[in-house]
Amino acid sequence: MERILPGTGGNIYTPYEERTGNESIVYFTRELSAEGLRKVYEKVNGRIGGKVAVKLHTGEKNGPNIIPRAWVKELLEKDIPGAAIVETNTYYVGDRYTTEQHRETLQVNGWDFAPVDIMDETGVTTLPVKGGKWFKEMTVGATLPQYDSFVALTHFKGHVMGGFGGSNKNIGIGCADGRIGKAAIHSHPGQGQWSIAEEELMERISESTKATVDYFGRNICFVNVMRNMSVSCDCEGVAAAPVVTPNVGILGSLDILAVDQACVDLIHAMTEEQHHDLWERMQTRHGFRQLSYMKELGMGNDRYVLIDLDNDEVRICPKEAVKDVKPFAAE
Repeated sequence: MERILPGTGGNIYTPYEERTGNESIVYFTRELSAEGLRKVYEKVNGRIGGKVAVKLHTGEKNGPNIIPRAWVKELLEKDIPGAAIVETNTYYVGDRYTTEQHRETLQVNGWDFAPVDIMDETGVTTLPVKGGKWFKEMTVGATLPQYDSFVALTHFKGHVMGGFGGSNKNIGIGCADGRIGKAAIHSHPGQGQWSIAEEELMERISESTKATVDYFGRNICFVNVMRNMSVSCDCEGVAAAPVVTPNVGILGSLDILAVDQACVDLIHAMTEEQHHDLWERMQTRHGFRQLSYMKELGMGNDRYVLIDLDNDEVRICPKEAVKDVKPFAAE
C-alpha cells in the first residue's frame, strides 16, 4: 500500500503578496462586546435558518478566556432564537470527558440559557471527507446531521498542538466525537494518545472540518473572536498560560480559510513585542499547514477583502486593523 505523507512548510508563513487566487470577504470590528458580535454576525447570517447549531468552545470549569456567556446569550436571544449550542465530549480525561462531567461543567460555566446538545451523547455517525488523503469519512456526534445550518462561533487563540485554534480547529476537533473521531485525528494506533503532530495533525484536523463544512454547504458561517488570546487552548482551563497578546476584535466570513487566515495575518501585523509568544506557538507547532492544506482541499481562499465595520465599511489591511491595539489587560 502506498505510504501517505504529510505536506511540509507548516512553520513557514506565506505573505499576502505571494498568495494566489480569488478574494473572499472578511468583516472586522474592534468592538469586543455583544454589540460587536451581533454586528459581525449580521453580515454573515444570510443563509442561517431552520434548526441552527452554534458550535463554540464552552471551556473547562471556570476557564478564564472563553467567549463571555453574556455576549453569546444576547446573540442567541436576539438573533438566533431557538438555536442550540453544540459540543462533543473530549478525548482527554478532564472536565468534559464523559457526558455527565460535561453537563456539570456546562452548569459551572453558566451555559444554561440555551439548549446544549452534546452531540455524541447518544452515539456517532459518519460524514464523507471528499478529496481527503487521510480520511474517506469522519466520525462525528450522532445529532450533527439533524441541524439545517451551522454557526461556527470561535474563540481564536493559541493551541498546544495546533499552533492556533480558529474556526478550523473549532469544527475539526469540536464536531468529531470524543472516542472515535478525535482518536483518528490525534493518535496512531499503539503509538500513544498524542502521537500525531505538526503537518499531519493540521491536515487531519482540516479534513475533519471539511466533512462538516461540506455537509452544511452554503448554510454555514464563521465568526472568530480575537480576545484573551493565550497560547493555550480553552481545553487547558485555569491552567492556561497567561495572556500577553493584545485583544484585537471580531472577524466574520462565509469562507473558513479566509477568516482563519485573516486572524493569523492580524497577529503577524502586530509588533514583535506584541505577537512574540503567539507567533512562536504557531510557528513551532507548524500551524500554518492548517491554512495551506485548507487551500489545497478547496475549502476557501487565503486572499480576502478586509471590511472595517467601524469606519463606513472601507477596505483596510491587517496593519491598519491592529495599529491601535493596547497591551493586554484582564477585564
